[in-house]
This record gives sequence, structure tokens and C-alpha cells, in this order.
Amino acid sequence: MRITRYAATLAALGLALAGCSSNAGNQAQDTSAQSTSAVETNVSFAPGTTMAKLHDAGTITVGTKIDQPGFGLLNPRTKVPEGFDVEIAKIVAGKLGIAPESIKWTETVSANRESFIQNGQVDYVVATYTINDARKQLVDFAGPYYEAGQDIMVANGNPLKIESPDDLAGKNVCSVEGSTPAQNIRDHYPQAKLTLFDVYSKCADALDNGQVDAVTTDNVILTGLVAGSPDKRELVGKPFTQEPYGIGLKKGDTEFRNFINDVLEESFTDGSWAAAWDRTAGKITGQKAPEPPQVNRY
Repeated sequence: MRITRYAATLAALGLALAGCSSNAGNQAQDTSAQSTSAVETNVSFAPGTTMAKLHDAGTITVGTKIDQPGFGLLNPRTKVPEGFDVEIAKIVAGKLGIAPESIKWTETVSANRESFIQNGQVDYVVATYTINDARKQLVDFAGPYYEAGQDIMVANGNPLKIESPDDLAGKNVCSVEGSTPAQNIRDHYPQAKLTLFDVYSKCADALDNGQVDAVTTDNVILTGLVAGSPDKRELVGKPFTQEPYGIGLKKGDTEFRNFINDVLEESFTDGSWAAAWDRTAGKITGQKAPEPPQVNRY
């Protein structure tokens, strides 16, 4: 598989992984299980559809994150991302007849997901991507395939006694530019002093260094970051939003969206979705696969 990069090249891999800490890198190696996603060998699609184009090409480009343990983390040994989002992307590709080794992975951060889809740099994005009305003006979504909730990560021992978003007033709070959690803090907790980076691993570093007082994003992302350095970080553990994760694709491609929704619903019932969770995010969080959400066919 091949990694294409958005910002710097992966001589900057050191930067991306340094932000995750060596423990997170070890997690990627320790939790890497062989994907069991089935690859269809006898499928055909109506001519002119995105499904036919991708199937005939035999390859696909998928946007995902590479610094989030359990969902999308670059394995420093294989140079391939791993996690629940990655496995969901493989399940969809498999139904197109495309094997995991024929997937081209492109790093997408929160701020560039819409533009990468609109510009055709990726065929779809699976990257802890919350479905909301503002984003649906720019891209389409299949799913959701998981529902998270915004939470807060603090220094181990919670020295500032931050228990809820109301306690963020006057505190230096880190999140990521272009993310739903950052916008939620702007809109509803304006007394917080918001520090923004491009990836959450940099927020985790800033917390460890005392540069910020707290980090806020979705609970599953924070759980992975806590697992990387449990002696330095802890999760408040009181989610205060609902964040339905969807698969982003080009706006107006209803046939492709319906196809992906069909694939997701099938994965919910045939066990492949739960198996993907158990071998990735489940190992990080220590939680068995939850009930899958209901697909929203808007």
C-alpha cells in the first residue's frame, strides 16, 4: 500500500508520530491484527457508476487520519494506517472487489476533508468524520457507522478539577482546526481560551508540556490518546454531545452513497462491523463492540 501526504512528506513522519508518542506507535504494532474483510471476486455494477469505475480500476484512494490510536494510526513498522476507520474503509472497498493491498491511503486532517473530496483527491473519507448539516452542504455522507461524544482530556490527576465543559472558562483548551468539537467550544463555551492545531497528537503534546490545560474532542479519540500515555493523561469521561461518524463522499453521488449505506448495514448484521471494532478500537478502549447506529438515508 502507498501513503500519500497532505502537508510535509514523511520525513515528517517523525513529526506525526512524535506527536502520538512512542507508546502510541507501539500500540499500532501491538494491536495490528490481520484484516478479515472479505473481497468480492464476482461483482459487477451498472456502467457509468462510481462503483463500476472503481471496480474496473482495481484500486481506490481513501482519506483517513494517521495519528488516532484505535481509529486511524500509522504503523511505523508497516507504514500503513490501522484502526476501526481503516477497517470500515476496507469493508467498503472489499464489496467493490478491491483488496486491501490495492487501497491508496491519503492522510486527511479535520480541516481538509471536504476539499479533498470535492477536488477528487480521495474517493471517500473515513476519518472520525462527524455528520452535520454544515458539512452536508459541501459533501454527502453514508452512515453513520459509529456514534461518539465530545469529552475532555486533562493531565493525570486532574489538577484543575475540570469536570464539565463549563469548567473550561478561563482555561487554555486545545482542539483541532476545522473540527466539530472546536466549533462547539466557540459557539457554546466562549470563555474558554481555544488553542488550535492541525492534529490531535499535537494537542496531547501540548497538554503533556503544560502548554494547555485540557484537550477536547470525541471520547474515542481521547481514549486512544490516554492509552498512549496513561501516566500523563486522563479522560474526564462525561460526554456532552453526540457525534455520528459518517463516510464522506462527493456531493450528489446518490448511487454511491446508497451502495455504501447498503454495505454498512450488511456489516452490522453479518458480524464484520463488530469484528472490526474488536480487533482495533476495542483493544484500545477495552470495550466490546456497541450496538451499531441506524443508517440515516437522507
